[in-house]
Amino acid sequence: MASELEGLIRAARTLSRLYARAKPPRERRHAGVALPPLFVITDPVRTRDPVALAERLPRGCGMIFRAFGAADGARLAEALVKIARRRRLILLIGAGEPWTRGFGAWGAGAHLPERMASQARRFRHPGRLVTAAAHGEAAVRRARLAGCDAVFLSKVFDSRSASPGAPMGALRFAALTRRAGLPVYALGGINGRTARALISSGAAGLAGVEAFGEGPQDQAIKP
Repeated sequence: MASELEGLIRAARTLSRLYARAKPPRERRHAGVALPPLFVITDPVRTRDPVALAERLPRGCGMIFRAFGAADGARLAEALVKIARRRRLILLIGAGEPWTRGFGAWGAGAHLPERMASQARRFRHPGRLVTAAAHGEAAVRRARLAGCDAVFLSKVFDSRSASPGAPMGALRFAALTRRAGLPVYALGGINGRTARALISSGAAGLAGVEAFGEGPQDQAIKP
């Protein structure tokens, strides 16, 4: 598992460097924030302990915390905001909960489900990213027009994700990414092996759920 994660991180950083190299300096920061190469996305079932996981991530990575109505969601989000500030992580809070909008002022950005992408400007705070999920080209276009800083396009490869439709594969993902007009993160079945097929895709980085959901909780993930 450790070598798998290390391979994933290396691939994400390669993608990030290639993406930055292709952009002029003024387009390398969004909302005044440098985009991280890698995001871990939490899931109430597949992420055993989001707080412990945040303590293990390499500095400069991103985390999207999704509570999905959990009773302790606000408490966990508050703890993650403090860890992200201390460890220099980019934290986004999944929108849709009644308490989520206030965390922008605390230090977290927002991640919107596809159906909420058009509301991106409602969640805007200075220096905080606003991203959205997308499952196709029309959704990517809506996110761009709404002013999102980036989209998470899924699902790229086969996975246990509930994302609708069949996996798009590396070639279709690359084609959509090149037409996107905003930074795109690859999501769905992303691991150290599949990530290698995306190196020339033009993606800004990678995102995953299951690759990070298990493993020793007291051991840092090597950068």
